[in-house]
Amino acid sequence: MAKLTKAQREWRPGMPKKRRSVKVMFASTVLTLEAFVVLFGTLAVFGLHRDSISPPLLLTGGLLLAAAMIGTCALLSKPAGPLIGWILQLVLIASGFLEPMMFLVGVLFALTWWYGLKAGMRLDRENRERDRMQAEWEKAHPEEGNAAAGPETAAGTD
Repeated sequence: MAKLTKAQREWRPGMPKKRRSVKVMFASTVLTLEAFVVLFGTLAVFGLHRDSISPPLLLTGGLLLAAAMIGTCALLSKPAGPLIGWILQLVLIASGFLEPMMFLVGVLFALTWWYGLKAGMRLDRENRERDRMQAEWEKAHPEEGNAAAGPETAAGTD
C-alpha cells in the first residue's frame, strides 16, 4: 500500500476539509496554459528559424521552459513560488527576441499572471474572513449549528 501523506494520517471523521488556495489554483492555471503556448511557440520558431538557430538547442530550450512552468506549479504555495513565476514571465517575454509575436503573448500572459495572483490573494483573504465568521457563529450558536446539519442527526434515536 502507498505511503499516506501527513494530511491523510491526521484525518479523523468529522474534520472539516482544508480550503484550497484560490491564488495557487489561478496561478497554476496560468502557468499550465503558458506551458502549452511555449510548446506551440517552440514548434513555430523551429519551423520558421531552423536554418538560423540550432534545432536541438531550440527544442531543448522550449521543452525545458515548458517543464519549468509545470514544475513551478508545485512550488506556488511556497514563498519563492510566485517569484519564480515572475522570472518565467520575463523569460517568456524575452522569447520575443526569437519570434517578435512572443513579446505580445508574453506581456499578455504577464498581465494574466499578475491578475491571477492579485485576485487569488483577495479571494483567499475573503475566504479566511468568511471561515472565521462562520466559526464564531457556530461557537455562539451550537444548538442551531447541529439542527442545520439535517433531520437525521438532530432527531436522535426513537
